[in-house]
Amino acid sequence: MSVHGFLISAPQSGSGKTTASLGIMAALVRRGYAVAPFKCGPDFIDPGYHRAVTGSPSINLDGWMCGEEFVRETFLSRLAGQVKPVAVIEGAMGLFDGLGASSRDGSSAQIAAITGAPVVLVVNARGMAASAAALVSGFSRFDPQVRLAGVIFNNVGSDTHAALLREALASHCPEMVCFGCILRDESLVIPSRHLGLVTAEDNPLPPEFIGQLADMAERCLDLERLAGLKIPPGPPFVKGGESAPAEEVATAPPFAKGGAGGISPVRIAVARDRAFCFMYEDNLRLLQEAGAELVFFSPLDHNALPAGIQGIYLPGGYPELFAEQLADNAPMKNAIRDAVAADMPVYAECGGLIYLTEGIDASGSQTAADFVGVFPVRCRMLPRRKALGYRQAELTADTVIGSRGSLLRGHEFHYSEIGTMPHEVGRCYLVSRRGVTLGPEGFRLRNCLASYIHLHFGSNREIAGAFVTACRSQQSPSAFS
Repeated sequence: MSVHGFLISAPQSGSGKTTASLGIMAALVRRGYAVAPFKCGPDFIDPGYHRAVTGSPSINLDGWMCGEEFVRETFLSRLAGQVKPVAVIEGAMGLFDGLGASSRDGSSAQIAAITGAPVVLVVNARGMAASAAALVSGFSRFDPQVRLAGVIFNNVGSDTHAALLREALASHCPEMVCFGCILRDESLVIPSRHLGLVTAEDNPLPPEFIGQLADMAERCLDLERLAGLKIPPGPPFVKGGESAPAEEVATAPPFAKGGAGGISPVRIAVARDRAFCFMYEDNLRLLQEAGAELVFFSPLDHNALPAGIQGIYLPGGYPELFAEQLADNAPMKNAIRDAVAADMPVYAECGGLIYLTEGIDASGSQTAADFVGVFPVRCRMLPRRKALGYRQAELTADTVIGSRGSLLRGHEFHYSEIGTMPHEVGRCYLVSRRGVTLGPEGFRLRNCLASYIHLHFGSNREIAGAFVTACRSQQSPSAFS
């Protein structure tokens, strides 16, 4: 069985990848395809929109954080057992932009090389005609391991402009397919804010808007030709040193589930709502494979933790945008504080870390708010970005997510800073970026570990297993409900 799929990328950010990706996904779903959405890199927001349009979880593929083998394994497993599957991978930034300027690490090109997916380049054609063909020609020849299948011209001013672009491409890059021209349409713009697009949780796409996206793709793009793009058999799918052809996608077994061998699953409460919505789907999957039963709850809307839990996972998000509502929910704050005091394993990252501090101070348009208070510091929102980029963390002590000396990888992106932690709060990470040491981080109090870094559990399989083991060691299920 042939595997169909492609990666949508662009020369640079802001070219229209997300609009094109969502439109194609919506139209293919309408036509009855089983669309398997993916996102290159560490972004959390676009996958939320993929899920809204396709009804399926979108999986992050990141070669730097997780390594090539994990990316291949995830990609193959996600497509296993699907009927009429089409993998649609949305790229990040420009096609060749990643961790550095001299390698593919962390780039969409790296994911294209690992998966073998052909690339469809979305070019912002505003103000260009023949120059657009020159740009496509350069991208098609830049890296022989990245196969450029064709182009979608976006931001096209008129039918006449579209005809000029098609003529230029046919004359100068006859081997490149023009999959279509998207005319300018401000009604399809998704609003943005300080960390990127407004999240799907906070800006749910109405069916009418999804219909508009699908209509745009039907009107402007050659969907049958896009859906017909194939991922070739054989390399680059390599498993255990032997070629694993792409046809294996149809029959490859899914990842094993936890709780085998008669061992009861460990109930772990996972915060998931409009304030806490930044989490990698693979993190959840890996926890389940390690033996976790995930129970979702809302620090915004619920006033108690789920019953019978043995651990808590507080992912990132936008707690600053819901500060007043979070601050007013005293029963939930008390329940989490009591769980930490009782030595329940708790893992928190970025927004979860902020929620565990004493609160946010007033600054600019941000009003002051009091939060859980596990960590005796306060947070302040900043007018400019505080941190952005990939991070590696070496554990300098045994923790609920791994043992001393373990290497973990993730990403950091925030507009806030916290006060100086007192000495009684441990530091368990030694953080580096591209080989440069940034210093200690990873704050631990009792069995609670929190950090600004969004770790990808695929970077080290020990993470999920260690956290489930730590939660299993909890003497009895919680009474904090």
